[in-house]
Amino acid sequence: MLLIYCPHCGEYREEEEFHAKGQAHIQRPLDPDSCTDEEWGQYLFFRKNPRGLHHEIWVHSAGCRKFFNVTRDTQTYEIKEVYKIGEQPSVVAE
Repeated sequence: MLLIYCPHCGEYREEEEFHAKGQAHIQRPLDPDSCTDEEWGQYLFFRKNPRGLHHEIWVHSAGCRKFFNVTRDTQTYEIKEVYKIGEQPSVVAE
């Protein structure tokens, strides 16, 4: 059983209470109306899928229902850090 720390609740909870929502720190285009279809498609659909450290957005869906970021090793599933949206990670992913 994987225990995940929720930075909003301030406690570790079972993994079934959480859902991963994808890559974190994605920059939204400043002017979406001026994007080409290809640029908009890249923003909407294409994400990194690295082997190793990866920054992800998670939600505590069965708890406080708030979003937060996780730095996780995709090979070992080890969570290196958890931090709130808007904060910067201290562990650098490639």
